[in-house]
Amino acid sequence: MSESPSLTAETGSDFAASEHTMKLSDGVELFYRAWLPKTPTERALVIFHRGHEHSGRVQDIVEALNLPDVAIFAWDARGHGRTPGERGYASSFAALVADVDCFMRHISQTYDKHLENTVVLAQSVGAVTVAAWVHDYAPRVRAMILVAPALEIKLYVPLAIPGLRLLLKMRKNRKTFIKSYVKAGMLTHDRRQARRYEEDSLISREIAANVLVDLHDTAARLIDDAGAIRVPTLLLAAGSDWVVKLGPQQRLFERLGAPIKRMRVFPGMYHDLLHEKDRHLVLDETRQFIREAFDRDAAPPPLLDADRYGHTRNEYDRLVEPLPWRSLRGLSYRVQRLGMQTFGRLSRGVRLGWRTGFDSGQTLDYVYENQPQGAMLVGKWIDRAYLESIGWRGIRERRINLEKLLREAVRRVREEGQPVRLVDIAAGPGRYILELLHSLAGDDLSALLRDNVEANLEAGRQLATQLGLSNVTFQPGDAFDEASLAAIQPSPNVAIVSGLYELFADNELVRRSLHGLARAVPPGGYLVYTGQPWHPQLEMIARVLTNRDGRPWIMRRRTQGEMDDLVRDAGFEKMAQETDPWGIFTVSLARRAAD
Repeated sequence: MSESPSLTAETGSDFAASEHTMKLSDGVELFYRAWLPKTPTERALVIFHRGHEHSGRVQDIVEALNLPDVAIFAWDARGHGRTPGERGYASSFAALVADVDCFMRHISQTYDKHLENTVVLAQSVGAVTVAAWVHDYAPRVRAMILVAPALEIKLYVPLAIPGLRLLLKMRKNRKTFIKSYVKAGMLTHDRRQARRYEEDSLISREIAANVLVDLHDTAARLIDDAGAIRVPTLLLAAGSDWVVKLGPQQRLFERLGAPIKRMRVFPGMYHDLLHEKDRHLVLDETRQFIREAFDRDAAPPPLLDADRYGHTRNEYDRLVEPLPWRSLRGLSYRVQRLGMQTFGRLSRGVRLGWRTGFDSGQTLDYVYENQPQGAMLVGKWIDRAYLESIGWRGIRERRINLEKLLREAVRRVREEGQPVRLVDIAAGPGRYILELLHSLAGDDLSALLRDNVEANLEAGRQLATQLGLSNVTFQPGDAFDEASLAAIQPSPNVAIVSGLYELFADNELVRRSLHGLARAVPPGGYLVYTGQPWHPQLEMIARVLTNRDGRPWIMRRRTQGEMDDLVRDAGFEKMAQETDPWGIFTVSLARRAAD
């Protein structure tokens, strides 16, 4: 990340913005503004603009909030304002959420502003982006303010989203843009503000179709799983909004898991609440909430007992309970199961799943290979559909993210001048790590792969031989035996736990495993771990598929906040995270803290 400041004073204003840039993870040079108090402060407010807009539109908001003891920052999102990129385009909505994480880490590290002392304020599309960041990355921010979040845009065209999905499928990799129908008079009753909007040359009028569809899907996921969000939240809505619907905002608010939450609807106001005619009402509410947030204790209690109480435990209990025999849902899942047990067996992948378990290491290896196979043409067709299911696509994306953060951990250890000693405590056949080791040359690298299934270890040995690897050791081991993990020698400085904890509902098992790793990994060492904070096929999996023990494959999700709390409790602190485009699987890199 780089920073390039230049000062731009606003005439007649007590709040002067300085201009900066930083590099996002893909090298894009993001532009942002900062309003820094003359007296140093620990408190920070980060503002995220509406879709189409930019940080220059925030100056009057900063002045009106009048928070002289708070450092304030605002970005130009990629493809907006003075940040490069095609106007309104991103490779996915998830890429914008990842940008938020990158930007917030930059603010924290560059200006020494801890997330625990930071409030985020976001408008419209920006509000959905920030809410997704809070859900998917579980940052420990002090509070979140969502202003007219664009959870469902009024597109006014029948079947607009299905039509866009079809268009994107037909055009494949060709970019498609939608021009905004929104005029300034639909945003605010304030004529002066409307004129400023119309005359602003940095405001773009287009949004990429893929971003619009992803926005719709992300919003639906956030509403469905709002119970995972525990950050104190203020939601402000417009009573006469021409742009977005009020109902989804109300549903999100009702389902929020935050113990401190407040929603206010402003009757008669249009979408751009912060530039409305009576915006002082909105800004007064915002300022009060920010002050209250800074006056409260920062951190909520950790979710170490979420396996016994709360959001995902209640969901798990519902999945364990059989559906009524005559229910339509029960009938639907029985038909799916029958189909997979009969015609589905023509697919090699489905057949393997029934034999070894759909959560087994052998199944995972097959999914990684991603080569449809089956009896006759229909079997191969079924296998292709099976391998293209959203869960298995997420698994393959998880592998990419896993390799990315593993390479980062190896790079860091090497920069510290130490030999790299890897351990994977539940490696299965270990295909992904063996192929990674094959690509990472160097005599300073060795790995220990452990598993509790001898067949997996033997398959790993054979693959290691094929790849010509001599720096890998295979060892039987229980991933939940704290003493056994603590005794690993030589002490690993990079530990990997991939796809394991997601299979077990009990947090005590996970805590024993993590504490064992904390005893094995010296201070300064690294932990790479995966999570599954959400899954769109959770009930289908529980009702239709079986695990490696031949029982129904019923999973209890761990929110990202819960998973990070367990890791923190063991003595590791998360440094980075990668998430797939659908928000299903996460991979995180943590560092072992000093004793």
